[in-house]
Amino acid sequence: MSKPTVKFQDLGLIDYKEAWDYQETMFRATVDQKIRIRNGETSEPTENHMLFCEHPHVYTLGKSGDKNHLLLNDELLKKNNATYYKINRGGDITYHGPGQLVVYPIFDLDHFFSDIHKYLRYLEESVILTLLDYGIESGRVEGLTGVWIDGNKPTARKICAIGVKSSRWVTMHGIGFNINSDLSYFSHIIPCGIQDKAVTSMESELGRKLDMKEVSGVLKEKLSTLFNFSYTI
Repeated sequence: MSKPTVKFQDLGLIDYKEAWDYQETMFRATVDQKIRIRNGETSEPTENHMLFCEHPHVYTLGKSGDKNHLLLNDELLKKNNATYYKINRGGDITYHGPGQLVVYPIFDLDHFFSDIHKYLRYLEESVILTLLDYGIESGRVEGLTGVWIDGNKPTARKICAIGVKSSRWVTMHGIGFNINSDLSYFSHIIPCGIQDKAVTSMESELGRKLDMKEVSGVLKEKLSTLFNFSYTI
């Protein structure tokens, strides 16, 4: 059996809503295609997509989140050049901004495995392995999604947030990986609704700025290895 293929795009710095709409278009097309296949209307297989990007400063609240975890009103959002959206992924509130690598896989998991928990663990593992290449040890915290440094210690700090949506085993949303992020923006929220743990970045851990393209390339390779797929353009 041949490997699944994934169409890759690097969108660069893109407005959050623009990227969300683009994801939604791909997501709905894939779900609709699966319905047509099931109904015998087509034999054309679904496609898988992977989007890499960065966003201008934005706070997003998942469907199970609490708006009170955003500590800024509309006036202060504007003062901080930030926007806010309530969205349809799982999880609570998080921040995206320049220096954070955002990854949106729009996968038909029927090409891989029908297990959303395994999918989340693979996303986490891709970041854990990327960090290890830079000498940063990280891992998971039981009961919480994402990637953590010193996860079970008082010094625990989160370096990557993960939140996804799936329908008919088609995924959207994904990874927010702090590489050169301005961590001051996290002080305006209770990240993911967790009050007793800090947030960090690769820059903060290593004491130097990272080449975003280089780190993106490493993560891109880890994802293809873990999920066992090939990239196409």
